Amino acid sequence: MDLLPQESLETILRAKSIIFLTGAGISNESGIPTFRGEGGLWKNFRAEDLATPGAFEKNPELVWEWYDWRRKICKNANPNPGHITIAKWQKKSSSVSLITQNVDGLHPRSGSESIIELHGNIFRARCTNCSAKFDLEEDGLDHPGVKFCKHCESLLRPDIVWFGEEYDQTLLTKSWELCKQAQVVFVIGTSANVSVPAQLALTAIRNGAIGIEINPAETNLTPSMKHHFGGKSGEVLPKIWNEVFPNEPLN
Repeated sequence: MDLLPQESLETILRAKSIIFLTGAGISNESGIPTFRGEGGLWKNFRAEDLATPGAFEKNPELVWEWYDWRRKICKNANPNPGHITIAKWQKKSSSVSLITQNVDGLHPRSGSESIIELHGNIFRARCTNCSAKFDLEEDGLDHPGVKFCKHCESLLRPDIVWFGEEYDQTLLTKSWELCKQAQVVFVIGTSANVSVPAQLALTAIRNGAIGIEINPAETNLTPSMKHHFGGKSGEVLPKIWNEVFPNEPLN
């Protein structure tokens, strides 16, 4: 049985701009905890207790210990067919853009190259003084514990958008513009509880895009979507690929 009607398939094929907007759910399929909600506790701390400027100022050692632990989990995880399908779609067409809430690095590891990481990347750090950014592995800073800037020797922090902080305005502006121009927006694995990503999806839809949601549960965005698929992206996205490109197998 086909997932998408012919009308939607034609819209996807004609689209000059397709947006994939992904959240924690797509990486949860790869075994990465969401770090919020059930199963998200670490040493009796919630993410909301640690991912804040105040927590880092009070105890940078504790915050870095938590991020070192998380980074190891992300490093040991593998991209799943959902990540891989998006990456292949990007390689096939320059019209496909990827905006993610995820910080785990699975999208680039799957082969995606043009990515807007709204919430940062757990494998990067930035200086609290001079704002220099470092790749923790490439720059030899992936050792456990607090880390210091190679330029000014000030304390480094994870290059993550924490609770109470503003988004990078350059990335956010680019995201808004992409969504305004899109004809199709895939919303994958996001609970839609974070306001900015949800508003990005709604911006695309209000400007004429069809919305396709892939999430095991319905969300606040579901009523605005043209299609909702209650399943895992690693199962649903390859099926959609096969319907859109029947003569181009993923493998």
